[in-house]
Amino acid sequence: RRDLTDGGVKTSNANWECTFKDRSSPLEKHIRIMSDLHGLSSEPFPVQLFSHAGMEHMKKYGTRLEHFAKIAYKNHKHSVNNPYAQCRDEYSLDEILKSPNIFGLLTKLQCCPISDGAAAAVLASEHFVRTHGLESRAVEVLGMEMCTDLPSSFDRTFINLVGFDMTRTVAQRLFQKTNRKPSDVQVVEVHDCFSVNELLTYEALGLCELGKAGEMIDRGDNTYGGKYVVNPSGGLISKGHPLGATGIAQCAELCWQLRGEAENRQVQGAKLAL
Repeated sequence: RRDLTDGGVKTSNANWECTFKDRSSPLEKHIRIMSDLHGLSSEPFPVQLFSHAGMEHMKKYGTRLEHFAKIAYKNHKHSVNNPYAQCRDEYSLDEILKSPNIFGLLTKLQCCPISDGAAAAVLASEHFVRTHGLESRAVEVLGMEMCTDLPSSFDRTFINLVGFDMTRTVAQRLFQKTNRKPSDVQVVEVHDCFSVNELLTYEALGLCELGKAGEMIDRGDNTYGGKYVVNPSGGLISKGHPLGATGIAQCAELCWQLRGEAENRQVQGAKLAL
């Protein structure tokens, strides 16, 4: 058996207002909590939410603005080698820090662009793969986990409000289920809608200890030559973020990496991807 799964989107505009006025926004609770904690401004809600989460991490762990900017620097640099990336320009750290401010600690070059795009993946049974002689092309899915909002998601901390505890929960389940650990992984694609979320995800996935993401970044353990290569595609920040296609596009990148087909962005020795 084989199945085709796909996703695509054509973005009409950059307006984050609710499209369907006859129902509540799925983010209604998030908006209410953020409004209670810090109030709301006219900027798009997501950038406010993630900026506050980043500032919370800075206050709690001593993370610096440069750590978030270094993530954007890395992703823009990675995208130069991705022919499928929406943005393929490389920027200096100074250019990223001095790009137009969007909200709080986030500058333009630390935010994903508005994107159109599509992606697809073929899921096949082991029987189908063997019958059709596709062993050399097949990438095995060892495990998948997901969860929705947890009680801790609404504990009135911005870090959990953007999904940290959900990511940590499913990562722990996945590694236990597959009898693997974070250090077994070589290449990772994460949801860097903003540089803040990539940094938080390092800790949630167990790529580093809590509060140690800044040190991981300073060591270069998130790029070529380091412990992991995170977002070799350029991530959402540079590859683009067509909402309906983003997840499958990340899977496509990881398949190319595991097949050794990623050309100039190939992660050497990639055997396990996350």
